[in-house]
Amino acid sequence: MRSKSLALIAVGTGLAVAMTACGANTSSGGSGSTNSNSGGGGGAKVGVILPETATSARWEGFDKPLLEAALKKEGLDPDIQNAQGDVQKFSTLADGMINAGVKVLIIATPNSEVGASVAKKAQAQGIQVIDYDRLNLGGTSSYYVSFDNVKVGELQGQGLVEGVAKLVPGKKPAEIIEIEGAPTDNNATLFTEGQHKVLDAKYASGDLKKVQSQPIDGWDNQKGGQVFEQILTSNGGKVDGVVAANDGLAGAVITVLKKVGLNGKVPVTGQDATPDGLKAVLRGDQYMTVFKPIKDEAEAAAKLAAALAKGDTAAADKLASGSTKDTKGNRDVKSVLLTAQMITKDKVKVVVDAGFVKASEICTGETQAACTELGIK
Repeated sequence: MRSKSLALIAVGTGLAVAMTACGANTSSGGSGSTNSNSGGGGGAKVGVILPETATSARWEGFDKPLLEAALKKEGLDPDIQNAQGDVQKFSTLADGMINAGVKVLIIATPNSEVGASVAKKAQAQGIQVIDYDRLNLGGTSSYYVSFDNVKVGELQGQGLVEGVAKLVPGKKPAEIIEIEGAPTDNNATLFTEGQHKVLDAKYASGDLKKVQSQPIDGWDNQKGGQVFEQILTSNGGKVDGVVAANDGLAGAVITVLKKVGLNGKVPVTGQDATPDGLKAVLRGDQYMTVFKPIKDEAEAAAKLAAALAKGDTAAADKLASGSTKDTKGNRDVKSVLLTAQMITKDKVKVVVDAGFVKASEICTGETQAACTELGIK
């Protein structure tokens, strides 16, 4: 599946780059709270439904407060709720928002099927729908706000190749295990596509050898670790590099590598720039992570919602000047596609300087020396 980006845009002054994490795991304070009402403002009502909290700290810890602030800044009245991974609850929350008369619905869905169903019901009531972070394949939402997720995968592929060259120089073929995201998440498909834009040539040349590639249902970290251990064991305990689709899966992989004395000797990729992921990068257990601008994503969605609430589709179309292919629905979806950054050990300070994590969250105990060396404080 392919994402076709026609433009990477800065959406107004609100999209000054403040790089933040995206998409996945380890909780750094997601409260589990499922409802956020503005309680005032008198602006147009905008409903936001987030997918879950079990495998991802981002939704409650980052997206929720950032979306609330951005929507209020646009003069809108947000109602932000979380489906807690329950597809039926997602539909029920959507029904409630539709009945409450929201002007715009922003949805980050557990899967494309429920997203498409919700969008259809909302649009039947004249409500504009924005797919947030995850495109609902086969759906009808008019707009999509996310990242160039194929490019994110390319960064992971580049990081793996770079890490192999540094940690296992001269090894040919270097043996690679791929632990990918949920097959029901279109973003995971795009990450894999991007990875293979880099890795396929290396596999074909014999520089690298793919031992096995395995998607992990639900981005489940525990299952990811178990699957990785099974693959590693079946390969005689040998591995020279691991593609892990996000920091949560990377952490599960690293736990297994520690058991067999390979942590720090094998490059492991990640994504999200979570505190745990960044600490692993500082320790040398994880080679890289990917840092995404959730703040920019939230602000882009808010600006789109503000235009759509006013019925100004021309302004919305100007903001969403990119395009993403819905391969199931055979349509191009107007998109805001934002950029991401590879974070290796020498770049961790970028994340702290952006205000996404505090030095105190990642500079503790065994990482303190690295933080001091890198000027992180």
